[in-house]
Amino acid sequence: MTRRGLLLFVTLGIAWGIPYALIKIAVAEVSPAMLILARTAIGAVVLLPLAAARGELPRILALWRPLLVYTVVEIVVPWYFLNTAEQHLPSSTTGLLVATVPLAGVLVGVLLGRRAHLSWANWLGIALGMAGVAAIVGLDVAGTDLGSVARLAVVAFGYALGPAIIARWMPTAPGIGLAGASLALAAIVYAPIVGLTGAWPAKWPSGGAIASIVTLGVVCSAAAFTLMVWLVAEIGPMRATAVTYVNPAVAVVVGATLLGERVTAWTVVGFALVIGGSFLVTRPSRRTVAAGEPEPARPAAEGALAA
Repeated sequence: MTRRGLLLFVTLGIAWGIPYALIKIAVAEVSPAMLILARTAIGAVVLLPLAAARGELPRILALWRPLLVYTVVEIVVPWYFLNTAEQHLPSSTTGLLVATVPLAGVLVGVLLGRRAHLSWANWLGIALGMAGVAAIVGLDVAGTDLGSVARLAVVAFGYALGPAIIARWMPTAPGIGLAGASLALAAIVYAPIVGLTGAWPAKWPSGGAIASIVTLGVVCSAAAFTLMVWLVAEIGPMRATAVTYVNPAVAVVVGATLLGERVTAWTVVGFALVIGGSFLVTRPSRRTVAAGEPEPARPAAEGALAA
């Protein structure tokens, strides 16, 4: 990997690992819906002019039907569930559970009719990933809020389904145009929701909450997706997906240092099992490679907006 590639990789891993702590800070003062509206609006304002300058908007608007579906499954629903879950769970736990996206990708592949042959390593990865979730939920979270854990399962499924929609119905969609348009659509969806439900803040948020919201919109959404486009161009899409294995580690470290969240032995065990399982699940089998068939679903790094 070149020095530029390594710098992009590390920067993106941090940018997609810190959102969980920032969301935790923001939802303490603003509603989940308001946070999504502010974050998506900020991201859209940053990305849409860039997409327009690159001539990407006409191409992405021509794909408006799959774009709408992608926006719903990748942002509109998952981000709300993610924000509400963070009202009850530690940000580090949230980051670890969302790291099960590759496991959800296996289910998405089955539902979409992909006949990828799973090797023994893939099956072992599924088992390890499930064991990791059990360690985090059953022994770390100790069943304190299984409803929030269920919401994160929806988040992981949405993050896995989004890239599958891109691969099947928008394979030539320009990256920055796709990100900017989907953020803008999500903001359009949430504006009336916030207005009709009275989800506006009762008072002006603190400086910390405002900084978190702005960082989520500018750094974790707009800048991170641009970095992902550059990283894919630098090292290729296959190697770039490895950044999703860095995000949970960053989430745990940031949660512990910034929010003082407890890191238990089961957190470490669950992290190792989930990441190891995700790696094995995304490893193509020899039979798949030889036959030229689709590989097991890979992490939602390329094309997904992550957390």
